[in-house]
Amino acid sequence: MWHAQFRPALGGIPSPMSLLRSTTFSLVCILSFSTLAFAAGQSSQPAPTTTDSSSSSAAQTGSNISEQGLSVQARLRARREQRRQAAIHAEYDHLYEVYLGMGFLRTVAGPGVTGDYGGGLQKVNFYAWNVGFTRDYSERWAVTLDGRGYYGTQFLGPNPTNVVKPAISQYAVLAGPSYRFWMHPRYSVSGRVMLGAVFNNYFADANGFTAPLLGLYPDSGAAVLDVSMPIDYNLTNNFVLRCTGDYFMSTFDSSIQNGLGFEGSMVYRWGKL
Repeated sequence: MWHAQFRPALGGIPSPMSLLRSTTFSLVCILSFSTLAFAAGQSSQPAPTTTDSSSSSAAQTGSNISEQGLSVQARLRARREQRRQAAIHAEYDHLYEVYLGMGFLRTVAGPGVTGDYGGGLQKVNFYAWNVGFTRDYSERWAVTLDGRGYYGTQFLGPNPTNVVKPAISQYAVLAGPSYRFWMHPRYSVSGRVMLGAVFNNYFADANGFTAPLLGLYPDSGAAVLDVSMPIDYNLTNNFVLRCTGDYFMSTFDSSIQNGLGFEGSMVYRWGKL
């Protein structure tokens, strides 16, 4: 009786086994929760600084290698340019030059025969010799004195004299500046402008006939303008092969004759600036 009455009264007090199980379960839950919280905290922390420092060190090393490679290439380019400039200076630091060559000019030698025969003259082909002297004042600027002679045969066509193909000639003396605007150790390109005088000899083979009868300009002197572009190929430091394109304008008989031609010359350079 007592036990039956006492058990209900003590129903709110847990037994030792129940208390042990409850305590064990609580500890397990607390430990599990602590473990999960610690793991979550570790995963949210940033990566160790040692990894950052190693990666930045590797990037800096790569950058240094790249900069070193660029600097080596820059030094190589600078040395090549220095060698090129030295070669150019060795080729073009001469004080004087002389040249001798041959040329060609196509121009007009007269207005043609007037009257019943009428008609103008066709252009004449002149073959020339050419000689000159140049004084250099820098590797680019120079002044040239030039002399040349032109020889050709003019076809006159029908005329009252029966002189059809007289031999004619003219001689020119010119001077002017030149500028070397493109320089290379093996070749160069220049521009040149010269003024001077030209003298013709058109009636030496005319059998005494006068200019109006032959349609040629009378023997006289005239002003001349020559604009040319010499192209030099350096065979050695002193010997040069030159090809020159020419515009040759003369003013015989108060008119203008526009001639086009070229010269090929051998050039010798000497002296030092």
